[in-house]
Amino acid sequence: MIYLFVFLGSLAVDLIPVVAPPAWMVMTFLLVKYHLNPWLVLAVGVPGSALGRYFFSLYIQRFSGKVIARQKKEQLGYVGKKLDRRWWQTWLFVFGYTLSPLSTTALFTAAGMTKVPVMHLIPPFLAGKFISDAAMVMAGRYAVGSLTDPLHGMLGWKSLLTGAIALLITAAFLFIDWHALLEKKKIKFNFSIWK
Repeated sequence: MIYLFVFLGSLAVDLIPVVAPPAWMVMTFLLVKYHLNPWLVLAVGVPGSALGRYFFSLYIQRFSGKVIARQKKEQLGYVGKKLDRRWWQTWLFVFGYTLSPLSTTALFTAAGMTKVPVMHLIPPFLAGKFISDAAMVMAGRYAVGSLTDPLHGMLGWKSLLTGAIALLITAAFLFIDWHALLEKKKIKFNFSIWK
């Protein structure tokens, strides 16, 4: 029954668009609190995280259609077509990105807004996420010394820095003029993206 909470908790935090704890923190907390098998935690938590990101990319696509200007949506669609042509490069990028400490919110926001088929991203996401979450969960299991204050340290400078970097990547993705970058090889920014 607790493993169901691992799955649902991982799914829930990866549905949140802005700042939420990463799924590995939920997995680690439940692992330590209930003395669970770490491999079973990963086996149910990582698919929960992937499903959460999949649903996130679906609703962010609909939400962005209401607030993003038509010109910016066209640019993002153009990027989506470029990414969709070279799936092996996309897989390699997604796999590498999920191994990094950066939040995958930016990745799935970009994928949802550009209408890249998110199912193409799920296999490399699962592989990379399993490896990175395994490292974080195993390290977290040994790092937790006391359960008297399980939330202590979760909002430290590292998590805030990671969140800020994820926001910068998302902002860069939104404000870059992708036609100029991909066609003319020039970096230009367009801040008029809202309706």
